[in-house]
Amino acid sequence: MAWHLSILVMATTCLMLFPVSKQSSKIELLQQLRKQLEYPRQLDAWGSPSSDPCYTQPTAVLAVTCEGNAITELKIIGDRITKPPKFSGYSVPNVTLSESFILDSFVTTLARLTTLRVVILVSLGIWGPLPDKLHRLSSLEVLDLSSNFLYGLIPPKLSVMSKLHTVTLDGNYFNGSVPDWLDSFSNLTVLRLQSNRLMGSIPASIAKATMLTELALAGNSISGDVPNLGNLSKLEMLDFRDNELDGELPEMPTAVVTILLSKNSLKGEIPEQFGQLNQLQHIDLSFNFLVGSPPVKLFALPNISYLNLAANMLSGSLSSSLTCSSTLGFVDLSTNRLTGDLPSCLNGNLNNKVVKFEGNCFKVDPAHQHEGKYCQQSHKWRGSSKDVGFVVTVVCILFIVLVVFLVLMVSNKRSCQEVLSKQLFLQKHTQDNSTTGMSSELLVNARCVPQAVKLGTHIQPSHRMFSLEELKEATKIFERSAFLGEGAIGKLYKGKLENGTLIAIRCLALHQRYSIRNLKLRLDLLGKLRHPNLVCLLGHCIDSTIDESSVKRVFLVYEYMPGGTLASYLYGIVPGSLYNRLKTSSILLDEHLSAKLSDYGLSIITEEIYKHEVIGEGKRYLQNNAAETLCQYQAWKSAVKFWIQSLLALLHRIPYLRWFQ
Repeated sequence: MAWHLSILVMATTCLMLFPVSKQSSKIELLQQLRKQLEYPRQLDAWGSPSSDPCYTQPTAVLAVTCEGNAITELKIIGDRITKPPKFSGYSVPNVTLSESFILDSFVTTLARLTTLRVVILVSLGIWGPLPDKLHRLSSLEVLDLSSNFLYGLIPPKLSVMSKLHTVTLDGNYFNGSVPDWLDSFSNLTVLRLQSNRLMGSIPASIAKATMLTELALAGNSISGDVPNLGNLSKLEMLDFRDNELDGELPEMPTAVVTILLSKNSLKGEIPEQFGQLNQLQHIDLSFNFLVGSPPVKLFALPNISYLNLAANMLSGSLSSSLTCSSTLGFVDLSTNRLTGDLPSCLNGNLNNKVVKFEGNCFKVDPAHQHEGKYCQQSHKWRGSSKDVGFVVTVVCILFIVLVVFLVLMVSNKRSCQEVLSKQLFLQKHTQDNSTTGMSSELLVNARCVPQAVKLGTHIQPSHRMFSLEELKEATKIFERSAFLGEGAIGKLYKGKLENGTLIAIRCLALHQRYSIRNLKLRLDLLGKLRHPNLVCLLGHCIDSTIDESSVKRVFLVYEYMPGGTLASYLYGIVPGSLYNRLKTSSILLDEHLSAKLSDYGLSIITEEIYKHEVIGEGKRYLQNNAAETLCQYQAWKSAVKFWIQSLLALLHRIPYLRWFQ
């Protein structure tokens, strides 16, 4: 009988301790999340290790909902709302979480709260690529990670989260295309991907997500046609503003309440079906290339309150029988080519109705209308004559710059011949009496190096030798998080020296066999290149065999450029790899967006520049004619590439000139 009583007592004790253990684990996980988020002030209420967040009074910035001992909702609204001018995929002091933050570890901790149904983590400075393991939150229904610094592709594994119905990732830096697996979300009702860096077209599969009520893709670089959304019978809000969509307007679902398609390149006429959208309240089609006359019924829809058709190419006259809905409070028809009389319901701001119609050819208010012949012209370009003149001027200036480059190339032909004849870049053994093993005249003049390199007066650190141990410490033994990319000439890492200086480290695998002494001479020559518009080469490290008979690797240590590449600035690619060519990806930007050329002169190390050797009479000699021709070709090619990149940089940021590229 006694042993029965003992078993009963032990079982009761275990049952009493199990909830306590579960509760303790829950508190520990939340405290770990607080630590990983670097103790935001919104979580000060969790300051006591013993406090139970489930009993914390919810506020506008913090809410934890529990059912029993299970956490079902976690909402944290931070105050890191500042966005840097350019974000290149790395930590930004006082803006993002620190460099020590690891998003993968954070998501691993979050995924241990398996009962979560709602996760809202907004403006917390979270940065990095969103890992696939987020799908471990199999019970998740609402996900909101807006206004952070997430980049890369949207994880495909989200598609297996069958209970997810609301996804909000606004205000991040996701790139790639709009996911084509959205139709796998059987319960998806809200999808918001605004203000990211998404490109490509809108997948047709999105029309199969029939439960959608809200679809927002504004503020990206999405191009192509707007797919047929007629099957989305429950769609109420459509927001594709500020993209690069260039197709015609499709028919819309009859339940739609808000249509926002402004600042695209949409063409064609406004479909008559728009006049049958009886639930429509707000429509903005401004700043497109729409033509024809707007449907008369659009103005009389029973619930319409806002109608913006400004800055298109609408033409013709509005019917005198046009009537306006009593709910219509704002109409903008400005900057089109509409003619004739203005319908009475639009003539004057009556009944608190705001009507804008300047920049057309209406017969009313002639001071703010064009002459009739303006609206009869068939323009292929929407811009004004000033815009056309600006483009012509830019092209002419750049053409003149190209001509100047070609003239300078011809004038320097003799200098190129002189340097090539000395063979000083190519010698593997010294042929003069200089103690450096390389002609002092070459080191002083370096005539084949562009003259602009010698014009800078900016004081920069002197070139020095780094040890391999220093570089390992700076990159934490070249760990994965320090890896930036890989190009045709080697891998690139980010590091931090002991004094806090950020550096970029290029690792080169040599295909030529050099002696240590010969290689040092080449590196010293490269280190003498200094100019405010060259990325500063701080030093180098030679990784050789134990007996120093041969070189395994060379590390080049550059100043770190936080502004990313010019390609990232123009096209929004994060992060970019670097290559040894004159292109937008090899032009880097500092914190002030000043441009600097990277990976210059690496052919001194990685290949035998302009070398065409033959054997004759037991001696090796240089084919000067071939070398001279190649030198001139390289100069010409660089000049042309400079002209092209300058043109792209000038034109890309002008919205109505995007098509010109």
